[in-house]
Amino acid sequence: MVKIDELKFDEKGLIPAIVVDANTKRVLTLAYMNRESLQISMERELTCFFSRSRQKLWLKGETSGNYQHIVSITADCDKDALVVLVEPDGPACHKGTTSCFNDVVFESEERHPFSMDGLMRLIEGRKTTKKEGSYTTYLFEKGLDKILKKVGEESTEVIIAAKAEDKRDTIYEIADLTYHVMVLMTEMGISLDEIMLELASRHVIDHKVKQEKMT
Repeated sequence: MVKIDELKFDEKGLIPAIVVDANTKRVLTLAYMNRESLQISMERELTCFFSRSRQKLWLKGETSGNYQHIVSITADCDKDALVVLVEPDGPACHKGTTSCFNDVVFESEERHPFSMDGLMRLIEGRKTTKKEGSYTTYLFEKGLDKILKKVGEESTEVIIAAKAEDKRDTIYEIADLTYHVMVLMTEMGISLDEIMLELASRHVIDHKVKQEKMT
């Protein structure tokens, strides 16, 4: 077990802390800790950082309610950087997105497999950094009413395709609906993790109901 005294803080008494979601393994943010904030983090099991701009300690979530519950803190081989695994209560970014890392600088077309997390990051990036000609940006600029209208339209398209028993068309329309629902989620600050947790809780309830019916 590494002790605080063994860590290498820089000339300003700070050490970088990379905060990672313990469940999704997604990087949430990069912040800095000093000895005091690290000690507080360990004692309270909540991330506490040192703000370089305000020159003071700040407990993540103290004003927003988006606390980060610490699972573990690990130092790198040189002991001059930390990885903090957390279970977040909400978005990590002050802009309301799950992660502070949303704006793509480079992405290989050949080595970039599709994922729901990747799509969510792209959508979140279109909200934080407007891109001219982007349909997603257009939806965010029009606001909640426009997004809700599209969700309603796509829901109707799914029903029509399914009623016609057209599997291919139903898949196409479900994909459209899924995308627009994810835009809605981003607009409202809802993460994929929150939806997964809700589904997981319903699975447990459904399992219990089935057991009760069997007895």
